[in-house]
Amino acid sequence: MNTTITTYIALGSNQGDKFHWLRESIDAVYNTVGDVTRVSKLYKTPSWGFEGEDFLNAVIEVQTRFSAEVTLEKLLKIELNLGRVRTSKTGYQARTIDLDILFYGNSVIETSELTVPHPKLTERNFVLYPLSDLAPDMIHPTLNQPISVLVENSEDDSHIEAVGEELKPRIAEFRQVNYLTIEGNIGSGKTSLVEMIAEDFNGKLILERFKDNPFLPKFYEDQTRFAFPLEMSFLADRHQQLMDDISQLDLFTDFAISDYNPNKSLIFSKVTLQEDEYALYKKIFNIMYSDVPKPDVYVYLYQNIDRLLSNIKKRGRDYEQNISPDYLKNIHEGYLNFFNSQNKIDVKIIDITDLDFVNNREDYLYLLEKISEINKKASP
Repeated sequence: MNTTITTYIALGSNQGDKFHWLRESIDAVYNTVGDVTRVSKLYKTPSWGFEGEDFLNAVIEVQTRFSAEVTLEKLLKIELNLGRVRTSKTGYQARTIDLDILFYGNSVIETSELTVPHPKLTERNFVLYPLSDLAPDMIHPTLNQPISVLVENSEDDSHIEAVGEELKPRIAEFRQVNYLTIEGNIGSGKTSLVEMIAEDFNGKLILERFKDNPFLPKFYEDQTRFAFPLEMSFLADRHQQLMDDISQLDLFTDFAISDYNPNKSLIFSKVTLQEDEYALYKKIFNIMYSDVPKPDVYVYLYQNIDRLLSNIKKRGRDYEQNISPDYLKNIHEGYLNFFNSQNKIDVKIIDITDLDFVNNREDYLYLLEKISEINKKASP
């Protein structure tokens, strides 16, 4: 999963209801690119390089997981959707909205499509002034000077005027509980979603440590032989991790969020173990997990088998490539049977087969809303 990067984006409009277009562009950036965490003051400036109406300009600070190149693609699409018309004429033209990446973290990027930092920002007060509102001490990565100094040294003598209207940030909301578990079949994307939510909302992240399990590759080669040692090693490791991580919440985090629940041990072992092995395993499980804290909310992400297989192939773990559709089907049915047999566990199933919350922010926001609705019902 990509972590968030801070990017600064310049907004400008000199056609129609300019304030409306700026506000619409902030909403669109929030929906498709990332949280708009801060917004500068609004500035009125004369049109630059052509005769036209005055511009309204601002700069926004955005937290995004998308690369600079993908961010640019999304900004160009926003411009198109908001009526920006690009022509083959050279020079500057009037526009409903103009969106430019000024900085992308500390990156220096030079491609045929994108140059970051923006090559003209030091020459334009309508960019420097609002940028200085947000990040006066930020150091330009190639000029090695803070933005405040670049403002002082600007040779742009065009008139610039702050206006009274104010644009608002847009930041995703998420209703939290003390302990949230998001589960799913192999390849469902549960870990990616948990990591994103934990980063965005200051959650204590508890991830299953399957990568360190020496029995897992062996199990996929010979399930009959290695099923019991695999499930026992998972049982012990999950117990130790949960006792360490959930028994006391970190003072600097707001809630705990995990990509597995202890009951996962029973679900998978029911599928993988022989009847007598499972009976022994369940006795040990009940003893070990009698005092382990239970999640306040338990979410199960459903994806159909074809989508799961596609995801597994895409992430490319060698030991997973021979997982069969029947095995995934059995795991899913094991989850459903377990849910139906329990009266103390309230599980909410969300179908994400047609969603791509990693590459489509609107899908991610949709899931935040759905899980928040569940959390609201679970809160005292």
